[in-house]
Amino acid sequence: MNLVELTEFLVKQIVKEPDMVLVKQIEDEEGITILVSVDEADKGIVIGKGGNVANSIRTLVQASAYINNQKHVRVNIE
Repeated sequence: MNLVELTEFLVKQIVKEPDMVLVKQIEDEEGITILVSVDEADKGIVIGKGGNVANSIRTLVQASAYINNQKHVRVNIE
């Protein structure tokens, strides 16, 4: 499972509108950026209280990248 698939899977499990989830990967010299777009009503769910859910998603995706010897990865939720 690549980073986009992992991120999409994690986000779709917690949102109310999984069909509205869009995940893109952008690669540049600084590393990999995963852009996550969700329905406006689901943003609060994905971010979580104090950003806890978003930080957990970031941690899992970064751990997967580390295990697979990939570049530094960032996850941005839009």
